[in-house]
Amino acid sequence: MKKHLFFAISVVMAVLLSSCSKNMGALDPSNFKCTPNPLELKGGKVDAVINGTFPVKYFNKNATVTVTPVLRFAGQEVKSAPVTFQGEKVVGNNKTISFKAGGSYTINASFNYVPEMAKSELYLDFTATVKNKTYQIPSVKVADGVIATAELVAVNASQMNTAIIPDKFQRIIKETQNADIKFLIEKWDLRPNELKKDEVVSLVQKIKEVKDAQNKQVSSFEILGYASPDGPIDLNTNLAEKRQDVTSDYINKQMKKLKTSLKIDTKFTAEDWAGFQELMEKSNIQDKDVILRVLSMYTDPEERERQIKNLSVAYTKIADEILPELRRSQLKLTVDVIGKSDAEIMQLASNDPSKLNLEELLYAATLTNDANAKAAIYKKVTELYPNCVRGFNNLGAVYFQQGKLDDASAMFTKAMQLDPNSPDVNYNCALIALAKKDLSKAEELLGKAAGTSGDLSKALGTLYIMKGDYAKAKTSFKTNDVNNNVALLQILSGDYNSARKTLSAIQTPDATTAYLSAIIGARTNDRETVYSNLKLAISKDKSMAKKALNDIEFAKFVTDQTFLSIVQ
Repeated sequence: MKKHLFFAISVVMAVLLSSCSKNMGALDPSNFKCTPNPLELKGGKVDAVINGTFPVKYFNKNATVTVTPVLRFAGQEVKSAPVTFQGEKVVGNNKTISFKAGGSYTINASFNYVPEMAKSELYLDFTATVKNKTYQIPSVKVADGVIATAELVAVNASQMNTAIIPDKFQRIIKETQNADIKFLIEKWDLRPNELKKDEVVSLVQKIKEVKDAQNKQVSSFEILGYASPDGPIDLNTNLAEKRQDVTSDYINKQMKKLKTSLKIDTKFTAEDWAGFQELMEKSNIQDKDVILRVLSMYTDPEERERQIKNLSVAYTKIADEILPELRRSQLKLTVDVIGKSDAEIMQLASNDPSKLNLEELLYAATLTNDANAKAAIYKKVTELYPNCVRGFNNLGAVYFQQGKLDDASAMFTKAMQLDPNSPDVNYNCALIALAKKDLSKAEELLGKAAGTSGDLSKALGTLYIMKGDYAKAKTSFKTNDVNNNVALLQILSGDYNSARKTLSAIQTPDATTAYLSAIIGARTNDRETVYSNLKLAISKDKSMAKKALNDIEFAKFVTDQTFLSIVQ
């Protein structure tokens, strides 16, 4: 009896299941089209658009079907947002599929990329519910994936330079010292009280100091004789020349006492209208503006003097305050202070950096190509001059070039605290943000980096590659920018000829350079290019072998014995 009952139940279940299977059975893969296929990494995501069809007389009128895109890889799976459809007799807000006509639909799938997805498959999972009974419709594979070539974008010193804030070191610093010797009206004799003035005594003392110093020398020495612009031109010419001569004689006598000699350049100005205008502009004399207009309106000295004298009240002030200052000879001394030699600076930087000033110490770092030596010097700058942004910024730049991103980040953070408006500091901080894939932060910082000495165009181009905005990346790179990232963008855009030219122009090609060339070979069916460049890439970086073996760019080569002999 029990056997007959069990048989009867089995028959009923079989009928029910066969009925379900008949109405909602396995779907043919031809009912689906996925774009792109293979899948492709772009902007850190793997996106797909799946167009599907439920065949005629397939969709049970009482059924609800949930379709879930699932990406399966390396024993794992991730799901995208599901979409639910319903039969004609189901009450709900989902899209209704006709039993007789069937129906088409579009599903957008999106996955956050992880490297293991390079070797993966995209499926659609179906869960059907009919009158409170739920069962699984067989999954359908809709795409292979993922082309992850965009992941080859790199943020490192070989792709773009860090920004070094330069030193202000000058080997020769010019010091100037001036002195005036005043004369009485229509006189050219030197008065003792004028020669004893501090400015004159100090200038002569400066000459003696230069004579005794090993690192100083006189660059130039001028003596200029002047007369005020009042009175006849012949008289003023004679006065200016005599004042120049007596001053020159006095200086030569002082040089003899110091047992030294100087080349003295002498000249005179008969009527010092330039000096007159300068003093007038600084004065509070009545009718000042009128007098200055006279100077601009008339060029003839006599006419100028006549017009100014017509202003009787003002001219009295001029005669008392302005003209006496113009009856003079002027001494102009320029001294070259010669700094330490490169050898001296490097020796002190290594052994006693405290004896170097800030600019000398920063300059010392430019005298070596050894990154460790540079870092040591910049580190000493941060210790001796903790408020100098350049020490921290430049030390961070060296760390970045060495691949020490955490150390570089710490230095750039300190530099940002010292000078948040520095274009170079903002640029360098943006490189760290790019390396950490914090793209919104990188974009914000690059927006403040205009005027940086770094490779701003390359950084912006790299940012937009990472965001998946290839059109904007193309406009961000300059036409003469050359690096792996530029070539990568050209490959992603299908411009293989330009990519070849870019890769061949890279002065220090690395493993990625060769790997990108191999990808071009695969995409253009050039096997020899694939083989030769994969060999080169692997010789520079052994990890490229495993990458190539799992890279869908080389899917058509997986049964090729030459390819396998290279990557295994």
